[in-house]
Amino acid sequence: MRKILLLTSILTYAAFASPYARCVSCHGANGEKVALGKSKIIKDMTKAEIITALKGYKDGSYGGAMKGLMKGQVSSLSDVDIDTIANQISK
Repeated sequence: MRKILLLTSILTYAAFASPYARCVSCHGANGEKVALGKSKIIKDMTKAEIITALKGYKDGSYGGAMKGLMKGQVSSLSDVDIDTIANQISK
């Protein structure tokens, strides 16, 4: 019974977790940090800039020093996830 409750809790959390949750450790809860001392402060970016950056990281056409790291972070994001992140963070 405990295993079922634990699995249900995990699945519920995963279903409702923000796609931005994976970004918080480097970029901060509100996009206020310079990630690893190299990134832009993403809360200052427009929605269009965030979408362009995330899609570019995903297809390999965007990025500098953190391009490889970011490609791994965004590779599983859907267009809906990208839009959700952009809405949450943008000006």
